[in-house]
Amino acid sequence: MTTTTPFELLPRDLSAYRAGNTGVPYVHRFDSGRPGPHVLVNALTHGNEFCGMVAATHLLDSGVRPRIGTLTVSFANVEAYESFDASRPLESRQLVHNMNRIWSDAWLDGSEDSPELRRARALRPVVAAADHILDIHSTATDVQPFWVYPAYARNGAVALALGRPAVHLVMPQGLGSGTPLIQHGRHGDAGHHGVALVAECGGHFRRASGELATEVALDFLAHFGLIARERPAPGPQQRYELLQTWVVQTPEFRFTRPLQGFEVFADGELIATDGSTEVRAPCADCTVLMPTRRPVVGREGVYLARPVA
Repeated sequence: MTTTTPFELLPRDLSAYRAGNTGVPYVHRFDSGRPGPHVLVNALTHGNEFCGMVAATHLLDSGVRPRIGTLTVSFANVEAYESFDASRPLESRQLVHNMNRIWSDAWLDGSEDSPELRRARALRPVVAAADHILDIHSTATDVQPFWVYPAYARNGAVALALGRPAVHLVMPQGLGSGTPLIQHGRHGDAGHHGVALVAECGGHFRRASGELATEVALDFLAHFGLIARERPAPGPQQRYELLQTWVVQTPEFRFTRPLQGFEVFADGELIATDGSTEVRAPCADCTVLMPTRRPVVGREGVYLARPVA
Protein backbone atom coordinates (compact mmCIF):
# COMPACT_ATOMS: atom_id res chain seq x y z
CA MET A 1 0.00 0.00 0.00
CA THR A 2 1.36 3.41 -0.92
CA THR A 3 0.47 6.76 0.57
CA THR A 4 0.33 10.24 -0.91
CA THR A 5 1.17 11.86 2.44
CA PRO A 6 4.66 13.42 2.37
CA PHE A 7 7.11 12.03 4.90
CA GLU A 8 7.78 15.02 7.12
CA LEU A 9 8.14 12.70 10.12
CA LEU A 10 10.19 9.51 10.05
CA PRO A 11 11.37 7.12 12.77
CA ARG A 12 14.49 7.81 14.78
CA ASP A 13 16.62 5.34 16.68
CA LEU A 14 15.11 4.76 20.12
CA SER A 15 17.76 2.40 21.46
CA ALA A 16 19.03 5.07 23.87
CA TYR A 17 15.65 4.95 25.63
CA ARG A 18 15.42 1.17 25.90
CA ALA A 19 16.79 0.69 29.41
CA GLY A 20 14.43 3.12 31.08
CA ASN A 21 14.48 3.05 34.88
CA THR A 22 11.52 0.88 35.88
CA GLY A 23 12.57 -2.63 34.91
CA VAL A 24 10.23 -2.44 31.90
CA PRO A 25 12.03 -1.56 28.66
CA TYR A 26 11.24 1.87 27.20
CA VAL A 27 9.48 3.07 30.35
CA HIS A 28 10.87 6.07 32.26
CA ARG A 29 9.51 7.25 35.63
CA PHE A 30 10.33 10.39 37.57
CA ASP A 31 9.07 10.88 41.13
CA SER A 32 9.14 14.41 42.47
CA GLY A 33 9.17 13.23 46.07
CA ARG A 34 6.15 15.45 46.72
CA PRO A 35 2.49 14.49 46.89
CA GLY A 36 0.55 14.72 43.66
CA PRO A 37 -0.91 12.70 40.82
CA HIS A 38 0.84 10.04 38.79
CA VAL A 39 0.59 11.00 35.10
CA LEU A 40 1.44 8.64 32.23
CA VAL A 41 2.29 9.97 28.76
CA ASN A 42 2.26 7.04 26.36
CA ALA A 43 3.56 6.97 22.79
CA LEU A 44 3.57 4.44 19.95
CA THR A 45 0.57 2.33 20.87
CA HIS A 46 0.58 1.99 17.07
CA GLY A 47 4.00 1.65 15.53
CA ASN A 48 3.58 4.10 12.65
CA GLU A 49 2.12 6.95 14.71
CA PHE A 50 5.31 8.93 15.13
CA CYS A 51 3.93 12.08 16.74
CA GLY A 52 3.85 10.41 20.14
CA MET A 53 7.50 9.47 19.73
CA VAL A 54 8.27 13.15 19.07
CA ALA A 55 6.46 14.22 22.23
CA ALA A 56 7.92 11.48 24.43
CA THR A 57 11.49 12.08 23.30
CA HIS A 58 11.00 15.82 23.82
CA LEU A 59 9.96 15.23 27.43
CA LEU A 60 12.97 13.00 28.03
CA ASP A 61 15.56 14.94 26.02
CA SER A 62 14.61 18.33 27.47
CA GLY A 63 14.69 17.06 31.03
CA VAL A 64 11.05 17.67 31.93
CA ARG A 65 10.60 16.65 35.55
CA PRO A 66 7.54 16.89 37.80
CA ARG A 67 7.28 19.57 40.48
CA ILE A 68 4.72 17.38 42.26
CA GLY A 69 3.61 13.78 41.90
CA THR A 70 5.09 11.37 39.38
CA LEU A 71 5.63 11.44 35.63
CA THR A 72 5.94 8.25 33.56
CA VAL A 73 6.84 8.32 29.86
CA SER A 74 6.48 5.13 27.85
CA PHE A 75 7.03 3.91 24.30
CA ALA A 76 4.56 1.08 23.77
CA ASN A 77 4.85 -0.88 20.51
CA VAL A 78 8.51 -0.30 19.68
CA GLU A 79 8.77 -3.63 17.87
CA ALA A 80 6.15 -2.52 15.34
CA TYR A 81 7.77 0.91 15.14
CA GLU A 82 11.10 -0.66 14.22
CA SER A 83 9.44 -2.58 11.37
CA PHE A 84 8.56 0.64 9.50
CA ASP A 85 9.08 0.47 5.73
CA ALA A 86 8.51 3.71 3.82
CA SER A 87 7.27 1.73 0.82
CA ARG A 88 4.49 0.27 3.03
CA PRO A 89 4.00 2.99 5.64
CA LEU A 90 0.69 1.76 7.04
CA GLU A 91 1.87 -1.80 7.69
CA SER A 92 3.83 -1.02 10.86
CA ARG A 93 0.70 0.03 12.75
CA GLN A 94 0.80 -3.43 14.35
CA LEU A 95 2.54 -6.74 13.88
CA VAL A 96 -0.34 -9.05 14.85
CA HIS A 97 -2.89 -7.48 17.19
CA ASN A 98 -4.15 -3.92 17.39
CA MET A 99 -2.45 -2.90 20.62
CA ASN A 100 -5.25 -0.46 21.37
CA ARG A 101 -7.97 -3.13 21.51
CA ILE A 102 -6.49 -5.78 23.82
CA TRP A 103 -6.59 -4.11 27.25
CA SER A 104 -9.33 -6.29 28.73
CA ASP A 105 -8.61 -8.95 31.33
CA ALA A 106 -9.86 -11.55 28.85
CA TRP A 107 -7.09 -10.67 26.39
CA LEU A 108 -4.33 -10.00 28.91
CA ASP A 109 -5.05 -13.11 30.97
CA GLY A 110 -5.77 -15.28 27.95
CA SER A 111 -3.61 -17.89 26.23
CA GLU A 112 -3.06 -16.11 22.90
CA ASP A 113 0.40 -14.79 22.15
CA SER A 114 1.71 -11.99 19.94
CA PRO A 115 4.27 -9.18 20.17
CA GLU A 116 1.46 -6.79 21.13
CA LEU A 117 0.05 -9.05 23.82
CA ARG A 118 3.50 -9.65 25.31
CA ARG A 119 4.16 -5.93 25.40
CA ALA A 120 0.73 -5.06 26.82
CA ARG A 121 1.22 -7.63 29.58
CA ALA A 122 4.58 -6.05 30.42
CA LEU A 123 3.01 -2.58 30.44
CA ARG A 124 -0.03 -3.63 32.46
CA PRO A 125 1.36 -2.49 35.84
CA VAL A 126 2.61 0.74 34.24
CA VAL A 127 -0.86 1.62 33.00
CA ALA A 128 -2.54 0.46 36.21
CA ALA A 129 -0.28 2.64 38.36
CA ALA A 130 -1.19 5.90 36.63
CA ASP A 131 -3.88 8.24 37.92
CA HIS A 132 -4.14 10.09 34.61
CA ILE A 133 -3.21 8.91 31.09
CA LEU A 134 -2.49 10.71 27.85
CA ASP A 135 -2.20 8.22 24.97
CA ILE A 136 -0.87 9.97 21.86
CA HIS A 137 -2.00 8.88 18.39
CA SER A 138 -2.26 10.10 14.80
CA THR A 139 -4.48 9.38 11.80
CA ALA A 140 -3.92 7.70 8.44
CA THR A 141 -5.58 10.62 6.67
CA ASP A 142 -4.57 14.23 7.16
CA VAL A 143 -7.61 15.51 9.07
CA GLN A 144 -8.09 17.96 11.92
CA PRO A 145 -6.82 16.68 15.27
CA PHE A 146 -9.31 15.45 17.86
CA TRP A 147 -9.69 13.92 21.29
CA VAL A 148 -11.16 10.46 21.87
CA TYR A 149 -12.39 9.47 25.31
CA PRO A 150 -15.07 7.54 27.22
CA ALA A 151 -18.10 9.66 28.11
CA TYR A 152 -17.18 10.24 31.73
CA ALA A 153 -17.58 13.80 32.98
CA ARG A 154 -14.02 13.79 34.32
CA ASN A 155 -12.60 13.19 30.82
CA GLY A 156 -14.75 15.78 29.09
CA ALA A 157 -13.98 18.43 31.69
CA VAL A 158 -10.23 18.12 31.23
CA ALA A 159 -10.34 17.84 27.42
CA LEU A 160 -12.54 20.95 27.24
CA ALA A 161 -10.29 22.82 29.66
CA LEU A 162 -7.18 22.00 27.63
CA GLY A 163 -8.89 23.28 24.49
CA ARG A 164 -6.58 21.75 21.92
CA PRO A 165 -7.43 19.74 19.99
CA ALA A 166 -10.76 21.56 19.68
CA VAL A 167 -12.69 18.53 18.38
CA HIS A 168 -13.91 15.71 20.65
CA LEU A 169 -15.09 12.18 19.87
CA VAL A 170 -16.96 10.97 22.94
CA MET A 171 -17.62 7.24 23.40
CA PRO A 172 -20.80 6.54 25.43
CA GLN A 173 -20.39 2.77 25.09
CA GLY A 174 -16.67 2.41 24.39
CA LEU A 175 -15.16 1.74 20.99
CA GLY A 176 -17.31 -1.27 20.21
CA SER A 177 -14.38 -3.25 18.81
CA GLY A 178 -12.22 -3.99 21.84
CA THR A 179 -10.83 -2.37 24.98
CA PRO A 180 -8.43 0.53 24.44
CA LEU A 181 -5.55 1.36 26.74
CA ILE A 182 -7.44 4.33 28.23
CA GLN A 183 -10.18 1.97 29.47
CA HIS A 184 -7.90 -0.60 31.08
CA GLY A 185 -8.81 -1.60 34.62
CA ARG A 186 -10.05 1.19 36.84
CA HIS A 187 -9.77 3.69 33.99
CA GLY A 188 -12.84 2.04 32.52
CA ASP A 189 -14.86 2.51 35.72
CA ALA A 190 -17.36 5.33 36.02
CA GLY A 191 -16.38 5.87 39.65
CA HIS A 192 -12.64 6.26 39.07
CA HIS A 193 -11.16 9.71 39.68
CA GLY A 194 -8.55 9.55 36.94
CA VAL A 195 -8.65 11.09 33.47
CA ALA A 196 -7.66 9.04 30.41
CA LEU A 197 -7.60 10.63 26.95
CA VAL A 198 -6.43 9.79 23.46
CA ALA A 199 -5.11 12.72 21.45
CA GLU A 200 -5.30 12.14 17.69
CA CYS A 201 -2.80 14.78 16.59
CA GLY A 202 -3.16 14.76 12.79
CA GLY A 203 -1.68 12.82 9.89
CA HIS A 204 0.86 10.12 10.72
CA PHE A 205 3.77 11.63 8.86
CA ARG A 206 3.11 15.36 9.24
CA ARG A 207 5.60 17.49 11.14
CA ALA A 208 2.69 19.44 12.59
CA SER A 209 1.34 16.30 14.27
CA GLY A 210 4.57 15.92 16.25
CA GLU A 211 4.52 19.59 17.17
CA LEU A 212 0.93 19.38 18.38
CA ALA A 213 1.58 16.16 20.28
CA THR A 214 4.38 17.88 22.18
CA GLU A 215 2.19 20.87 23.03
CA VAL A 216 -0.68 18.63 24.14
CA ALA A 217 1.62 16.56 26.36
CA LEU A 218 2.99 19.67 28.04
CA ASP A 219 -0.52 21.10 28.45
CA PHE A 220 -1.68 17.83 30.02
CA LEU A 221 1.17 17.85 32.54
CA ALA A 222 0.54 21.52 33.35
CA HIS A 223 -3.17 20.90 33.90
CA PHE A 224 -2.39 18.44 36.70
CA GLY A 225 0.30 20.68 38.20
CA LEU A 226 3.34 18.60 37.28
CA ILE A 227 4.94 21.49 35.38
CA ALA A 228 4.44 25.25 35.22
CA ARG A 229 3.29 26.43 31.82
CA GLU A 230 1.20 29.21 30.34
CA ARG A 231 -1.63 27.85 28.19
CA PRO A 232 -3.86 29.67 25.73
CA ALA A 233 -7.49 30.10 26.68
CA PRO A 234 -9.69 27.42 25.08
CA GLY A 235 -11.53 28.45 21.93
CA PRO A 236 -14.76 27.06 20.46
CA GLN A 237 -15.11 23.30 20.77
CA GLN A 238 -16.99 20.71 18.67
CA ARG A 239 -18.11 17.42 20.18
CA TYR A 240 -19.20 14.25 18.40
CA GLU A 241 -20.83 11.20 19.93
CA LEU A 242 -19.74 7.80 18.65
CA LEU A 243 -22.77 5.84 17.47
CA GLN A 244 -21.28 2.80 15.79
CA THR A 245 -17.96 1.21 14.94
CA TRP A 246 -18.20 -0.76 11.72
CA VAL A 247 -15.81 -3.72 11.70
CA VAL A 248 -15.01 -5.02 8.21
CA GLN A 249 -16.79 -8.33 7.58
CA THR A 250 -15.75 -9.26 4.03
CA PRO A 251 -12.89 -8.59 1.60
CA GLU A 252 -15.43 -6.74 -0.57
CA PHE A 253 -15.81 -3.81 1.84
CA ARG A 254 -15.98 -0.59 -0.20
CA PHE A 255 -16.94 3.03 0.47
CA THR A 256 -19.38 4.62 -1.95
CA ARG A 257 -16.89 7.44 -2.53
CA PRO A 258 -13.40 8.35 -1.35
CA LEU A 259 -13.39 9.48 2.28
CA GLN A 260 -10.82 11.27 4.40
CA GLY A 261 -12.82 11.78 7.58
CA PHE A 262 -15.40 14.26 8.87
CA GLU A 263 -17.61 13.89 5.78
CA VAL A 264 -21.31 14.23 6.61
CA PHE A 265 -24.08 11.86 5.41
CA ALA A 266 -27.84 12.27 5.51
CA ASP A 267 -30.00 9.91 7.54
CA GLY A 268 -30.14 6.57 5.71
CA GLU A 269 -27.58 7.57 3.07
CA LEU A 270 -25.33 4.73 1.88
CA ILE A 271 -21.79 5.05 3.20
CA ALA A 272 -20.29 1.70 2.26
CA THR A 273 -21.05 -1.86 1.25
CA ASP A 274 -19.55 -4.88 2.97
CA GLY A 275 -20.31 -7.84 0.74
CA SER A 276 -24.10 -7.91 0.54
CA THR A 277 -24.49 -5.71 3.64
CA GLU A 278 -25.13 -1.99 3.33
CA VAL A 279 -23.62 0.47 5.79
CA ARG A 280 -25.98 3.42 6.04
CA ALA A 281 -25.98 6.58 8.11
CA PRO A 282 -27.99 5.91 11.29
CA CYS A 283 -28.97 9.56 11.80
CA ALA A 284 -29.07 13.00 10.23
CA ASP A 285 -25.70 14.76 9.96
CA CYS A 286 -23.90 11.45 10.44
CA THR A 287 -20.18 12.18 10.47
CA VAL A 288 -17.60 9.57 9.51
CA LEU A 289 -14.29 9.40 11.32
CA MET A 290 -11.14 7.41 10.65
CA PRO A 291 -12.29 5.64 7.47
CA THR A 292 -9.92 2.81 6.69
CA ARG A 293 -7.50 3.18 3.80
CA ARG A 294 -6.88 -0.56 3.66
CA PRO A 295 -9.88 -2.72 4.55
CA VAL A 296 -8.93 -5.83 6.49
CA VAL A 297 -11.53 -8.33 7.69
CA GLY A 298 -11.87 -8.08 11.45
CA ARG A 299 -10.51 -4.54 11.69
CA GLU A 300 -12.37 -1.26 11.94
CA GLY A 301 -13.68 0.10 8.65
CA VAL A 302 -15.22 3.36 9.82
CA TYR A 303 -16.57 5.11 12.89
CA LEU A 304 -20.02 6.72 12.66
CA ALA A 305 -20.76 9.70 14.89
CA ARG A 306 -23.13 12.61 15.26
CA PRO A 307 -22.42 16.21 16.34
CA VAL A 308 -23.67 17.15 19.80
CA ALA A 309 -24.03 20.49 21.54
